[in-house]
Amino acid sequence: MKEINHTNFAEWLNKSVMYVIFLAISFLVLYPLVYVVAGAFSPGNSIAAMSIVPFGDGFTVAHFADLFTKTDYGRWFANTLAISLATSAATVVVSSLSAYVFSRFSFRLKKPFLMSLLILQIFPSFVGMIAIYVILLRCGGLDTLWGLVLVYTAGNIPYNTWLVKNYMDTVSRNLDEAARIDGAGHLRVFWQIILPVARPIITFLAITSFTAPWMDFIFPKMVLRSSEKMTLAVGLFGFVSDKKNEFTIFAAGALLIAVPFVLFFLITQKTLVTSFGGAAVKE
Repeated sequence: MKEINHTNFAEWLNKSVMYVIFLAISFLVLYPLVYVVAGAFSPGNSIAAMSIVPFGDGFTVAHFADLFTKTDYGRWFANTLAISLATSAATVVVSSLSAYVFSRFSFRLKKPFLMSLLILQIFPSFVGMIAIYVILLRCGGLDTLWGLVLVYTAGNIPYNTWLVKNYMDTVSRNLDEAARIDGAGHLRVFWQIILPVARPIITFLAITSFTAPWMDFIFPKMVLRSSEKMTLAVGLFGFVSDKKNEFTIFAAGALLIAVPFVLFFLITQKTLVTSFGGAAVKE
């Protein structure tokens, strides 16, 4: 009887310790997020004047109105959306075509080219920031949106080419041969045969290529200069710099940044699951 009670007490103690640890981790993760959401709807500007209790200072939506009436937030949002969409589209086109070439063709220096892509991916993008700045300066890409798209696309190509190429290697070559027997050329095989089968990895590639420019701060800070060309990350940073202390407006802008991602995943969640599930049906 004592052994049973001892076992039950040990299980209860283990569960209690686990629950305490999980609750502590959840609090540390969720509290900053809830605090930012509360800051977006709290009166005032300074973070020092806010209560440590979320929504303890009242409720207002004035900060969201100030974003679009007193700042260039709308333009920053449009710039960031244009850069992210262009980067995603360019990365998908260039990486998928490059992956198709490396996956389906044999040519001299193929392995050295693949190895060079892998070596380039080892070095972080920050290593070449000075070189990137000089190149954009000489080609007129500074303070332009297309210059930033060029930087992001070039940085995405090495890893994503490897990623898509490895996926295309798993697609049966019998599909290619059957299409060529019917008279299809390489471009038609790529567009009508390979791309539909590779839709899961292409979807993943488009999402990741869109997310990185949307959240990036360092490269827009280096490339862009004028206020009308700024992205969301650079523009919002100005609200919490040494010259300004408008945390509530910053929180409102940061909250709006997350809205497109939430809506996107809610809309495409079923499609993504279906696509990845269908990816398992291959030879």
